[in-house]
Amino acid sequence: MTQDEQKQEVARAALAHVVEGEIVGVGTGSTANHFITCLAEIKHRIRGAVASSEATRKRLEAHGITVFDLNAVDELRVYVDGADEINAAMQMIKGGGGALTREKIVSAVARKFVCIADAAKLVPVLGHFPLPIEVIPMALGHVKRELARFGGTPVVRPGFVTDNGNLIVDLGGLMIADPVQLETALNQIVGVVSNGLFACRPADVCLLGTASGVRTLTAAEQPPASQAPGGT
Repeated sequence: MTQDEQKQEVARAALAHVVEGEIVGVGTGSTANHFITCLAEIKHRIRGAVASSEATRKRLEAHGITVFDLNAVDELRVYVDGADEINAAMQMIKGGGGALTREKIVSAVARKFVCIADAAKLVPVLGHFPLPIEVIPMALGHVKRELARFGGTPVVRPGFVTDNGNLIVDLGGLMIADPVQLETALNQIVGVVSNGLFACRPADVCLLGTASGVRTLTAAEQPPASQAPGGT
């Protein structure tokens, strides 16, 4: 099964977590796009969706799904999104598509966070994927200097502006032993809007696409190291 086929499988499996008659939070990225395609098949069974980016909003509307402003929604029963990396504790690196701040806001409102990912995204230690950080342009120089103190290499994402009008700095070369501590520390840097560590609010469930089908993982289930890239 190819990586794209795994994404399609987990996207369809996520429909089982959609609550009928409710509004669904929808993430951003290639796997989330597959979920939108599947969600369109049952759009008559939901009230609509909240989008985590302008790209997702446009895709939802193109499929005839009503999109609500998050400020008009008191609670989301479920939020479905992909990840660039996820570990056994359901902590993630997200933001490869640059929508990390809005994704983090929507996930904070959701009662359940369902991560959908292909097998390559499951890792023993976060950090191989460069950590995206959304930065206010005025603070770019200051933030880059501060980020260098963490031992990684900060690189401004060329030609990219977020939906919020900000820049993305990708912090590479990390091995993140304590994701909660690092997420908290990065948020204290003046000029950082948010960072792509989803550790303080991890996923509740991960639907992982594998060659043999979809596996359902939770933080209580520690997968064998042999099943995680980089394991022994």
